[in-house]
Amino acid sequence: MGTRTKLVALLVGVAGLTLPRAVTVAQVPPTGTVPATAVVPQIVTTAMGDARLTPDRASILAGVQTRAATAAAAARDNANRQQAIITAIAALGIPREQISTENYTVYPETRYDREGQSPTVVAYVVSNVVRVELRNLQQVGPVIDAALSKGANQINSLEFSSSNTDAARHRALGEAIGRARADAEVMAQAAGGRLGQLIELVTMDMGPRPVFRADAMMVKSGAAGAPTPIEAGELTVRVGVTARWQFVSSR
Repeated sequence: MGTRTKLVALLVGVAGLTLPRAVTVAQVPPTGTVPATAVVPQIVTTAMGDARLTPDRASILAGVQTRAATAAAAARDNANRQQAIITAIAALGIPREQISTENYTVYPETRYDREGQSPTVVAYVVSNVVRVELRNLQQVGPVIDAALSKGANQINSLEFSSSNTDAARHRALGEAIGRARADAEVMAQAAGGRLGQLIELVTMDMGPRPVFRADAMMVKSGAAGAPTPIEAGELTVRVGVTARWQFVSSR
């Protein structure tokens, strides 16, 4: 573009958006419209759009952590308890293919008696975490309660999601395009002109943001009382767009 190229960048903040939207006016030749030696002003805007939807899926990470003087003893205890948990969850009507091992670890627990001495192994810790995928949110509370009643002492996370985000995504996309065009029109008017033809439109799909209700929560097993209450809330689908228009000067 050489020394004749001019670039002006402005940052436009819009209330309610997580990310700023950048608006750029640049003199560059669009492909296939004018000779390569000519310069045509363009307006480029980036905007975000959000839409909400109700989740209909859930994923639970339930684990058992055991501790014993030997790794073998800790593993045996852990295996017995985790097997009881899996059996109890399956008894609720959860298919086995929706239950999978997420993580399994064995590590020594050490202690330093004196500074400079080698650590002493005081116990071995075994952790076994299973993921349970649920397609009925009414099963979330019963699955958690069943796991706890059979020896689970870790609920590492509870994540909600949706099996169909297309409609929400399309709403978010329309909102993002509308915002991008509105910014471009304001810029064009302020620069003494108007928008020309649309040259390019690109989406940046960020997908739904899952809702996490628990994170590495340690719990007591065998707790009695009321069933665990669960509220799924809503998910947010976020889509970004970048649009490029020709700028037509009135001067």
